[in-house]
Amino acid sequence: MDVGNLIWIFFIIMMLQPLFAQRLQQAMRQRKIVEIERLRNSRVILLVHRQETMRLLGFPMLRYIDLNDSEELLRAIHLTDPNMPLDIILHTPGGLVIAAAQIARALKAHKGKVTVFVPHYAMSGGTLIALAADQIVMSKHAVLGPVDPQIEGMPAASILKIHEEKPAKEIDDKSIVLIDLSKKAIAQLRELTIELLTQNISADKVGTLAEKLTNGHWTHDYAITCDEAASLGLNVSTDIPQSVMEMMTLFRQPVRGIPTVEYLPYRHDRAVEHK
Repeated sequence: MDVGNLIWIFFIIMMLQPLFAQRLQQAMRQRKIVEIERLRNSRVILLVHRQETMRLLGFPMLRYIDLNDSEELLRAIHLTDPNMPLDIILHTPGGLVIAAAQIARALKAHKGKVTVFVPHYAMSGGTLIALAADQIVMSKHAVLGPVDPQIEGMPAASILKIHEEKPAKEIDDKSIVLIDLSKKAIAQLRELTIELLTQNISADKVGTLAEKLTNGHWTHDYAITCDEAASLGLNVSTDIPQSVMEMMTLFRQPVRGIPTVEYLPYRHDRAVEHK
């Protein structure tokens, strides 16, 4: 075999290596799902969005909640006994409201107990999904976020400020349309949030919490901690299983030339000092 053929074989192997690595990671995740399901006697469903390498060329891409996610997750729920507990492992920056709403309503309608595990963060549409659960289990430093709607990349609540700050005759046609859309979007999200929270928290807190989550009280990337979520009335626990945290290690980010975070990958316990 000449050098030219060896070079071609080398390049083919390099191009296929991400595909092999992806298949290996997928097999490991499947084994971990089986392990968690056996421990908890539940159906485990992952909704995890990480920046992962594409199959061949290795270009990184970001993912969000989309209609394909809602279709797959609804299919998984349909294939589950109505009385079987559902464990949703959720890690997402958010995404399409229509997709998140479909998922949330399907979880709300499930007869068995629904638990959402948040190892790191579930923002925006991810929080909307978490609100439908009977219980939210977060790691100690995990966060949720507001579910206020965004119109053309801008907070709907802030767009409404245009009408408050400017006389009507000084507002251009496009802004008038955006203001109208913002009013509708906030009202729709508030109603959906109330629908999801009903029966999960006390009736006297539902309206106040829905208003706070949807009306721009915080910036869209505001981090709602476990303690704050509990103070708002949500059924939140920090007793997250170690197996769920281990699952997240199987969603590796693309390898960079120099890692931005580096450590020895095993548990460190404080050494016992002997006198």
